[in-house]
Amino acid sequence: MREMNICGINQNRVLPETQENNVKKHQPRPLSRVNGWSTPLHSFQALSWTTYFTMSIVTFGIFIPFLPTTWKHAANIVMGGVFIFHLIVHLIAITIDPADNNVRLKKDYMKPMPTFDRSKHAHVIQNQYCHLCEVTVSKKAKHCSSCNKCISGFDHHCKWLNNCVGRRNYWFFFCSVASAAVGLLGLMIILLYIFIQYFVNPDELRTDPLYKGAAVWIGAGWTYLSVFIEISSENIWLLFLSLWPVPVKTPVVLSIVVLVLLLDVASFVLLGHLFLFHVYLIGKNLSTFDYMMKIRYQKNPHLPEKKELPLQKKGSLPQEKSNSLTWPKSPPRMETPRFLLPTFSTQSNMCFMVPPPKTLPQ
Repeated sequence: MREMNICGINQNRVLPETQENNVKKHQPRPLSRVNGWSTPLHSFQALSWTTYFTMSIVTFGIFIPFLPTTWKHAANIVMGGVFIFHLIVHLIAITIDPADNNVRLKKDYMKPMPTFDRSKHAHVIQNQYCHLCEVTVSKKAKHCSSCNKCISGFDHHCKWLNNCVGRRNYWFFFCSVASAAVGLLGLMIILLYIFIQYFVNPDELRTDPLYKGAAVWIGAGWTYLSVFIEISSENIWLLFLSLWPVPVKTPVVLSIVVLVLLLDVASFVLLGHLFLFHVYLIGKNLSTFDYMMKIRYQKNPHLPEKKELPLQKKGSLPQEKSNSLTWPKSPPRMETPRFLLPTFSTQSNMCFMVPPPKTLPQ
């Protein structure tokens, strides 16, 4: 039989707040991430690398060899330069540590982050001092909850890079977006040329000397033979002419062209929008964070702006009164007197709260 106190409250019951606090105490405190290669890795990061290598293979292995000889060399040089440039700036944007200078010089990345106590501090950063990183930071620095550190000139946290974008790597990020958009635009032009030329004059796509006599791979399963044949049928096309010719039929080629073109157009629209958005931000001298906060205040102008509070020493209690922040005091609540009436059951110790009588006893 459960133990009950005089008012019927279960003494063995654990309050939800206590359970939540106990769970938080046993959770390991997070570590600060160094760059985009730090764990945990993001699925968007794997998707971006898969898309890059897929586009590289189909561009240089399938589509550029369809171009006439003169165009083929020019396309290899231009598209090769764009793809290599994108790879370099993308790697730099991921690898660089965008943290504030004082964070990189003084912070130990192997040390767990302290728990932020809102009863002592109203904000993580006050008067350019971060209570989590425990260092003085620059004016434009913001503390990123994903990277668990203060970012100098914080712009946004990019899931595709799995890294924060700040003052130290913003231009590498911008060049990565711009070069990706240029590469997708170039691939789109090549695909449109192939698609249109197939219906206008398909012989222009078969100018490679290997169509007159090619050593192709023929076989099934684990058995493949290199056979020198002449491609006379107009329904046979050669893929990967630069490495080893693979003969396929027309529906396969058209399916690949249409599929890659749709993926290319969708990616170009998204990256083009992102590129133009950052061009706008650069022109307005704004960061993505500044822009989002500006839109937020425009939608709700009654939101209170973040105000700096006096910096307090460690261990000191928060000030009860502040000239910068004042809150209206609610009127005191009038408690209605209540009386305890015992029950007349001999098997129960419970009591109940009842409203007072209209006329109090004399």
